[in-house]
Amino acid sequence: MQLQDDNKKTYISTAATTQVHTGQATLVAIVVGTTASGTIGIIDNTSGTTVNVGLLASSVVENTYMFMCSMTKGIRIVTAAASKITVVYRAIS
Repeated sequence: MQLQDDNKKTYISTAATTQVHTGQATLVAIVVGTTASGTIGIIDNTSGTTVNVGLLASSVVENTYMFMCSMTKGIRIVTAAASKITVVYRAIS
């Protein structure tokens, strides 16, 4: 994976619904630092918890999961349990 200077990141380590970014963006990758304790839901929106982009299963192993997909409304991540993940994205202005 080639990192670019304009990539941003958000670290999530608890069971939570996290609004990573509001507005258009590119979801570059999700880095799972330790085997996930629960599912990781990926949503293109600024509200709600209905997964509409992807779902990483519980017990997904440590790895960098590449997405490189456009998000039109925002990047919202729902972690069902405490998992150490980093969301890498690029804002589109």
